[in-house]
Amino acid sequence: MEQIQIIEIEDPVYEEAYAAHIQKNGEKWIGWIPEVPEVKCEENTQEELLKTLAKELHKALEAEQEAWEKQLEENVKAGHLDHLLEKAEKNFKAGRYYKIEDLQKLLEK
Repeated sequence: MEQIQIIEIEDPVYEEAYAAHIQKNGEKWIGWIPEVPEVKCEENTQEELLKTLAKELHKALEAEQEAWEKQLEENVKAGHLDHLLEKAEKNFKAGRYYKIEDLQKLLEK
């Protein structure tokens, strides 16, 4: 086996970069992304491997996003976030809020 190379792969949809670890293993190339353990691939060439890693990374990120959205929906239906709504309404009625434009200005500073 050759030495492990670390190559950055950026997902264009989620706009996040990940460190792909790739290595020549005999006639094949193997690769994985430690931050996303389910992404592990093997291909005949380095170029094919990088394409497959990017594709599998995107699929894993999509699945993670879908799971997160499903969990959020379940939490909303179960009323687990009602206390946040009540707090927001209370703060709004008390005048403790920002207009979106004002908040954006504060965040730009």
